Amino acid sequence: MFLVWLLVQVMALCTYPNLLDSPSFPEDAKKRARRILQACGGNSLGSYSASQGVNCIREDVAAYITRRDGVPADPDNIYLTTGASDGITTILKILVSGGGKSRTGVMIPIPQYPLYSAVLSELGAVQVNYYLDEDNCWALNVQELRRAVREAKEHCDPKVLCIINPGNPTGQVQSRKCIEDVIRFAWEEKLFLLADEVYQDNVYSADCRFHSFKKVLSEMGPEFSSNVELASFHSTSKGYMGECGYRGGYMEVINLHPEIKGQLVKLLSVRLCPPVSGQAAMDIMVNPPVPGEESFEQFLKEKESVLSNLAKKAKLTEDLFNQVPGIRCNPLQGAMYAFPRIVLPPRAVEAAQAHNMAPDMFYCMKLLEETGVCVVPGSGFGQREGTYHFRMTILPPVEKLKTVLQRVKDFHIQFLGEFA
Repeated sequence: MFLVWLLVQVMALCTYPNLLDSPSFPEDAKKRARRILQACGGNSLGSYSASQGVNCIREDVAAYITRRDGVPADPDNIYLTTGASDGITTILKILVSGGGKSRTGVMIPIPQYPLYSAVLSELGAVQVNYYLDEDNCWALNVQELRRAVREAKEHCDPKVLCIINPGNPTGQVQSRKCIEDVIRFAWEEKLFLLADEVYQDNVYSADCRFHSFKKVLSEMGPEFSSNVELASFHSTSKGYMGECGYRGGYMEVINLHPEIKGQLVKLLSVRLCPPVSGQAAMDIMVNPPVPGEESFEQFLKEKESVLSNLAKKAKLTEDLFNQVPGIRCNPLQGAMYAFPRIVLPPRAVEAAQAHNMAPDMFYCMKLLEETGVCVVPGSGFGQREGTYHFRMTILPPVEKLKTVLQRVKDFHIQFLGEFA
């Protein structure tokens, strides 16, 4: 968790409203807590909310999107969710259908966040892989999308295209031109776009900027903005707050047919409502202090500190990995992870096979056993055949991260020597 003081204060006030009379809390925190509680049944976070979420919180999410994009957002298109994962799963449930060659195909990036492959497996959808371009900083290439959809049409019906921006585990940030190309491709192929944008506040490279799919789509003209179906996702779990335990999230769904929208609301009603405490956390994220409010200076200081610290650690991680023989790490443009490529000698690959393990899993297990450093093998996210990677977070404090990186460096050099 990244400490952002206003969130802690508002959540305390909402959970124990008697604190609203305490002089220890700033008035802007009390104002937010009162507004949230007044919109809750019985003035309590312990009540159910509407299945789509508390109305005033959906209004605040819509206002946030409008400020971010300069394009109006309709609260009726906002659905509060139990983290972004719940929204992604729900949308896929209404999109997956058919059987045999008519079974829905869902295009996902490789490497990918394993939520996608797991949900597709659960729903019986056809996973359609498209590969990010590692040699071009994990860029998304539309020609690769065309290859993937062309081959997929031989055995399924591709209907959905998933994009993770900024990327997890790869950390790339899509350029505006790339997003425009993807939208044109989705329009040509009549694909439903899923834009996983939970790391939108985590952009570190000076020459990169986050562009939401909603904003770019709205600026491409009515031919696209009125026809391309898009669901965008955000969460309290990442960004500068990192409040993953509250399970706060939202999705904005646009250009959905009214009948399908009705089915979506029915599907959401089955799970009653997302946790109301998570909805409150989301409200605080999208409705931060503004200049003139009592908490603004403290909030801005904490936010800038968290994000600048992450940027420093992203650069530190990239630089150190690229000093190690047999490790190559692309720039960490955004998100919270490094995904370096590692060279594994043939003898190491053979040893892994003897243990019935993927080569990068073998490497990661030895790293854990010998150094205590836990990373995730690239095979868990998908990778081009014959390449090996691991994912490592950049979240530890700087001094601890330096120690971790040094241990990985020493281990890798020793590993190469052992299996040379």
